[in-house]
Amino acid sequence: MNHQRILFLAMILSIEAAQLASAQISCQNNGNYTRNSTYAVNLNSTLADLSRNVIDSGFYNASSAGNGTDTANAAVLCRGDVQLSACRDCIGEARDELLRSCPYQKQAIRWDERCMLRYSNAAFYGNMDTSPMWFWWNPYNTTDPEQFEEVLSRLLDRLRDQAADGGSLRKVAAGNESGPAFQDIFALQQCTPDLTKEECSSCLINAKSNIPAYCDGKRGCRVISPSCSLRFEIYSFYNETRLRELDPSSSPPSPPAPTLPPSSSGRGDGNTNTTRNIIIIVGVSIVLSLILAVSAVIWFTKRKAQKPIEILHQSVDEISTAESLQYPFSTIKAATNDFSDDNKLGEGGFGSVYKGKLPNGQEIAVKRLSRDSGQGVVEFKNEVLLLAKLQHRNLVRLLGFSIEGMEKLLIYELVQNASLDHFIFEKRCPLDWERRYKIIGGIARGILYLHEDSRLKIIHRDLKPSNILLDTEMNPKIADFGTARLFGQDETQGNTSRIVGTYGYMPPEYMIRGQFSIKSDVFSFGVLVLEIISGCKRNNFRSGDNVEDLLSFAWKNWREGTAASVVDPGLRSGSGSMSEMLRCMHIGLLCVQENAAERPTMASVVIMLSSASISLAVPAEPAFYSSGGYTPRRSNYNSWELESINTQQSPASVADQSDHSSNNEVSITDLHPR
Repeated sequence: MNHQRILFLAMILSIEAAQLASAQISCQNNGNYTRNSTYAVNLNSTLADLSRNVIDSGFYNASSAGNGTDTANAAVLCRGDVQLSACRDCIGEARDELLRSCPYQKQAIRWDERCMLRYSNAAFYGNMDTSPMWFWWNPYNTTDPEQFEEVLSRLLDRLRDQAADGGSLRKVAAGNESGPAFQDIFALQQCTPDLTKEECSSCLINAKSNIPAYCDGKRGCRVISPSCSLRFEIYSFYNETRLRELDPSSSPPSPPAPTLPPSSSGRGDGNTNTTRNIIIIVGVSIVLSLILAVSAVIWFTKRKAQKPIEILHQSVDEISTAESLQYPFSTIKAATNDFSDDNKLGEGGFGSVYKGKLPNGQEIAVKRLSRDSGQGVVEFKNEVLLLAKLQHRNLVRLLGFSIEGMEKLLIYELVQNASLDHFIFEKRCPLDWERRYKIIGGIARGILYLHEDSRLKIIHRDLKPSNILLDTEMNPKIADFGTARLFGQDETQGNTSRIVGTYGYMPPEYMIRGQFSIKSDVFSFGVLVLEIISGCKRNNFRSGDNVEDLLSFAWKNWREGTAASVVDPGLRSGSGSMSEMLRCMHIGLLCVQENAAERPTMASVVIMLSSASISLAVPAEPAFYSSGGYTPRRSNYNSWELESINTQQSPASVADQSDHSSNNEVSITDLHPR
């Protein structure tokens, strides 16, 4: 095996380690239900126990009590080589995502690389179902399609028989065959174990029959349906050890020992063969070690470059070890008077917030996450584990949390006054300049703590007036860390294909490229400053008879020397320092510049706010917004970035829009309601 081949295999292994296919969801048309209906109760009860009850086999099904269309049937199946803990995590995420993505629909299914979850009011246990069917394929072609197809067909037929022969708990098989151009072909096939041997075989035959139509000549392919799945690649993608642990009889066979040529001499054949065997074994071991070492280096380097070090992937068990933070659900339920409307403080995108009082008399605010809010298990873990480590006077303090079934609660200190937007937009209580200046400074210090002064480096990603709470002394406290991301100390930026936050407060590089950094929060802070000074929302600024966006209006007036006209009329007639207001406006414009590199850090902002003697740079043109959405002033983005937004998503779409533009990370998916 030459050097180039080693690097090629290492690259393939590293790509597989870093990438999983994105989840696919089908909200099937089988009727709707209402929030408090019998089916809703049955469904929630059935789904609540799935992750807890699944066992090592990775399969579990359940049905609620009841008859007819009110019966909720559910089943889960994890891929045969997935560890139980990862299986349970996947089921929890799938459950939350289905309820969020298919609200009030009686039948739905979700599949990703680790697990499949489906539910319906129609009984499906023991029934073979091949619709809907998903396809992913490797974008690269094989070098010898005919021979590749011949070897693949033989391999799939062998594994199909092994999978179909499985018992009532597991029907899965994996293995490999030597293919053309010195490539091995690896495959895994699996059925839901409620199928008979004949049904499993029939389902996998159907899946195989679709390969020519969608994956012809490709180096890899995945075919997924509710009752069975198959996948093949030119590299080992499954956990062989795990397969052996669960079912030794179906473990993939070891590659055949190398065939040695006969000795050319008539003497000492035994010694010669033994020596050659040793040399070959040692050589193969060294090559494999090199492949694994190079793969590990590439993978960890890629992972560090692509993903911030997050706390997202820790399990609920890890959270629950902090016993001092966990409250019994019954205690919080009693504290809020069973989440009564009289105790409701407000409602946001992730759920409702209730006022409560603990038995010791302490007042609390309880955030009850809604099941269709978009904040599932991942965001919940994120917020709990981040806030538990943060202590600053300008951050809302987390007191604890509670988990029971599908209920997820966050318990905070009660911040007596409402959020900032009620004061600056609704004019609930007019704020003079002294208080507004105090609020601006407090927000800046809170963000600086997140970025630099805490033992963590945190990007909030959703700074806005409604996420700034005010206590009895009007001190600001930053809240809502459900979208926050944690960075390593040496990291400066990250990328994502999932844009979260609030339009109007997102910087252009985040909206267009999914690129975020501490400068993302700086941009949001700049918008906040301009809103606090003007008393108007960023996208609804009225100037005479005209309505335009705040950034445009502020920039135009600052450039023309009429910046005072941006200031809230209530402040102009007050006792506050106009020069101080205009200096804050200047700082706000520096923060909302389109180029992230030109924005100051929060450390610089705090210094600018604390000393009037420090000279300020001249701001460049800011990013602009319009009622139709974000419009960048300069079109300086790469073509692939624009295409990733404008590409039509049907019938074929990019299944896993990568955080970077590498062609090696593209996989294609197609959905067919067969």
